Amino acid sequence: MKVQISKFKFQSSHLALLFTVCCLLFAVAGCGYTVRSRASLPFKVVRIVGIENKTHEPKLQDRLYAALTEEFLKQGVDVDPSARYEISGQIKQFTLGILSEKSNIATEYEVTIKADFRLVDPSGKVKEFKNIGSPFIVTFSGAGRLNELIASKELASERAIKDMAAEIVAVLIYR
Repeated sequence: MKVQISKFKFQSSHLALLFTVCCLLFAVAGCGYTVRSRASLPFKVVRIVGIENKTHEPKLQDRLYAALTEEFLKQGVDVDPSARYEISGQIKQFTLGILSEKSNIATEYEVTIKADFRLVDPSGKVKEFKNIGSPFIVTFSGAGRLNELIASKELASERAIKDMAAEIVAVLIYR
């Protein structure tokens, strides 16, 4: 089947392809997402000067340092001790809240981690980011044995740290 529009001849398969391409372009352009290249990043190399843990939960600073490094690398930003941009942070809050209980025994918990960060550019200008945490609610079930509860808490903490690292990198790069 051929359709003639003005002086051009299109086959129905060409019209379907053109319609599909237009729909895709409108969907991508209208949804708020943008494609960013490494060249459009505000910096390409960063130095993580230090993460200070102000909570009673051990080793959070080491886990956050590793998660930040991994997330920066995923986004195309190298982590190098000689970089001119430097980031530092303080973990201010680590809470383990009870969400539900059964027969006066906690059965579901929520992990909350909050931190403050500073980005210093090569000219010495400082940008501060306060109370950054995981954008998602991180929960785990704790109705089993103590060793299962501790293992679940560690996994949930790791998930919250990775989510927080992704949020930090997104704030630093895209805002």
